This record gives sequence, structure tokens and C-alpha cells, in this order.
Amino acid sequence: MEKSWRCQSEKELLVIAQELFQSYPKTKKLAFYGNMGVGKTTFCKALCEVLQVQDVVSSPTFSIVNEYLSEQNGTVFHFDFYRLKDEQEAFDMGYEDYFYSNAYCLVEWPEKVESLLPSSFMKVQIQLENGERIIKIKRHE
Repeated sequence: MEKSWRCQSEKELLVIAQELFQSYPKTKKLAFYGNMGVGKTTFCKALCEVLQVQDVVSSPTFSIVNEYLSEQNGTVFHFDFYRLKDEQEAFDMGYEDYFYSNAYCLVEWPEKVESLLPSSFMKVQIQLENGERIIKIKRHE
């Protein structure tokens, strides 16, 4: 089942994030696809807000992974694989410990580690069209 939304503001992103978790309540692994600047990190921030993350959510561009804590929902790992040269770097950082844990994993630039993603995850495609974000989500199995 695929679901899609149109969004013109960050406030709407928060509503979409809530709907996403209501529609897919067991979803913990999400991979975000889209061009540079379409709002992947911004949407991750909205999802973290819905998950009641207490930490400041920021792009893990240089750290590759940020870890956040939610008293209600546990650990949230936020990845940005844009700077990875190859999949070996993901192996070196111990990606399995993250991806196969019970924690939430929000993965930006999953194309860089496509073959390492869990067999079941939610694919989130974000596009910009006429100043509007189009967000499509579907289960990848």
C-alpha cells in the first residue's frame, strides 16, 4: 500500500508525520529518498517531534549518525550517508548494530547503502513540484 501527501509548510509536515505513524504504527525503519534540498532532514525533524525526542535534531552530515532519546519511544538513530564513499564505511561503523536493533532508524541517502538496508523498511520518496513537497511512502519488502 502506498500513501502520498502534498505539503506546503513545516506545520503540515508535522501532521503528515503523525499520520505516517498512525497508518504504520509498527514502522521503525524509514529510508528517505530525494534530491539535495527537498526536505529529508526537515521531515526527519518532524518525525522526531512526533516521537517526542527531547534532543535537538540536526543533520548528521558530518557525524554520519546522530542518536536521540525519547522517553516514550526509546532510541532514534538518524543517518546521513551522503558522504560515504562506499558500503565498507557502513560496515566499519557497525551499521548492523543500528539497523537490526529495536530502535527507530531514519536513513537519509539510503542509495549509498542500498544492499545493507533491512529486508523490510518504509521507503519515503520526497520531491519538490511547483514549490510543494510531495511525499510518498510505501513498504519495501
